[in-house]
Amino acid sequence: MGERQGRALLTRRALIRSAARRFDRHGYARTKVNDISAGAGVSPGALHFHFENKAAVARAVEAAGAGMLWSAGRIAYRANPGALQALTDMSQAFARLLLWDVVARASFRLGTDTGWAPTQALDHEWHNCVERLLAEAARNDELSSHVELVGSTCAVVTATTGVGLLIEEGAREQARTALTGFWQVFLPGLARPEVAARLEPNGRSSVLTDAVAVSGSALARMRETEPGVVRRVPSP
Repeated sequence: MGERQGRALLTRRALIRSAARRFDRHGYARTKVNDISAGAGVSPGALHFHFENKAAVARAVEAAGAGMLWSAGRIAYRANPGALQALTDMSQAFARLLLWDVVARASFRLGTDTGWAPTQALDHEWHNCVERLLAEAARNDELSSHVELVGSTCAVVTATTGVGLLIEEGAREQARTALTGFWQVFLPGLARPEVAARLEPNGRSSVLTDAVAVSGSALARMRETEPGVVRRVPSP
């Protein structure tokens, strides 16, 4: 990559992050193009070189945040032999990214912003993901015999999406505590006793570290707030 291309990429990233901060704080309708460019330290003309208008910037924020979240989800899934721990780790990784990375959080917020028509169906994708993982857990004999998949899927989606809304509204530390509390109560009723005994409601630290590392800022905050977290080198 040439020097000019490198500068252009850095400028684009700065504009996306600046826009994310404004969307997260003020919502789509109240965010102005000039505020986005000023936050990135560039002129409005530079913004329009990269993006046609504010809607194009919002689409870029949504795509960047969604890409980050699903990259973390894939890492957490591949690191787990069991579907229930994978689901727990994915939700915990998502919570940390929403908590500590403004682009991920703004992407989620745009999905619930009445002033914006979302281009990323994060809620539907998450519902489908939970549905698939619980079906996989059932096939692998991880679930209690009485568990009904449709109702359990709705319960998990409602609880975890609610945690995301708490983060959006500013109750951020309470949101992470609420998520762990949900899994502590819900997993023993969802899993067979011998499976539940080995599940970690707070997520497996090594897996979360690798998943959250898709965001440098989120990984740095995780290291600050969760003592003992060390970045592992993922297996090839």
